Amino acid sequence: MFDVIIIGGSYAGMSAALPLVRARRKVLVIDSGLRRNRFADAAYGVLAQDGRPPGEIAAEGKRQLMLYPDLTWRDGEAVSASRLDDGFAVGTADGDRFSGRFLILATGVSDTLPDVPGLKERWGRSVFHCPYCHGYELNRGALGVLASGPISLHQAQLIPQWGPTTFFTNGVLTLDQEQQQDLAKRGVTVEAKPVISVSGERATVELADGRAIELAGLFVASEVAPAGSLAEQLGCKLDETPIGTVVDTDDFKATSIPGIFACGDTARAAGNVTLAMADGTMAAMGAHRALLFGLPEPA
Repeated sequence: MFDVIIIGGSYAGMSAALPLVRARRKVLVIDSGLRRNRFADAAYGVLAQDGRPPGEIAAEGKRQLMLYPDLTWRDGEAVSASRLDDGFAVGTADGDRFSGRFLILATGVSDTLPDVPGLKERWGRSVFHCPYCHGYELNRGALGVLASGPISLHQAQLIPQWGPTTFFTNGVLTLDQEQQQDLAKRGVTVEAKPVISVSGERATVELADGRAIELAGLFVASEVAPAGSLAEQLGCKLDETPIGTVVDTDDFKATSIPGIFACGDTARAAGNVTLAMADGTMAAMGAHRALLFGLPEPA
C-alpha cells in the first residue's frame, strides 16, 4: 500500500509528490498526460521558467521526481476510486488496481467553450482565458472579449490593461447604463452584433452583419468542471463558482471526504502554473500532517 496516491501528474500533482517523497513517503502518481495548457506554445509568468514550452517544464519536473526511489509513476487514466477500511482503492482504465492510505486529486479541469466555430482550434494560441499568462505577448494589439456569462464583464474591464478592447456581448449579456458607462471610461468598445465564427491566422471575429474585426487575441471565460468523475464518485463536495464547478477544499486542501485532498485547477476558481504548484505543495503538507498525526475529528 502506498502512503499517498496522487491522481494527475501535471504541475499540481508533481508539486504534491515532491515534498512527500522528500519526506521518504511512498507515493504513486497516476497520470493521463493531458495537461490543461497542452495547447499553448509557451508558459508565461512562471518565475525562472518564463516563456518556456509547458511540455518542457513538465518533463523536467518528472525527470527530477523520478530520481527519488519512493516515487512510482504510472502512465494511464484513473477511472475508479473507492473507500477501503484502511485507505482507498484506485482502478485504472488498463485494469490495474492500487491502494493508498490517502488520495490527492490533481486531475485538473475540462474547459467548455461557447459554441462558436473557430474557437477550439485557436484555444491556447490566439484565444485565451488568462491575460496574466498571455496578454503581454500580444504587444498592445487589438484585443477582444467574447461574452460567455456574467464573469465576462469582469474580463472586459480587465483586458484593456493589455490593449484596446472590444467586448462582444453576443446575446449573452445585456449591459445596464452603469456598466456601459464604466466600460466606456476604460476605453472598451461594446459590440452587440452576434458572433458567427472566429477565423484567420490569429483571431478574426466574423459578425452576423458581415463585418470582420481582426484581433491580436481574443479572451473568453471557459466553463470549467473537474476532469473525470473521481471527485463525484468519492462524494467530494463541489463548489459552484462564477467560472464553473471545482472541488471544495479547506486551507490545507482537504476535501469534504476524510483522507482525500485536492489541488490545482480542479480545486480553485481560477489558476495558473504557479498557483497550481503552490496548491500541490499545500496538499502535500496536509496529507503528510495526516500521515503523522491522523485526520482531525469531524467538527
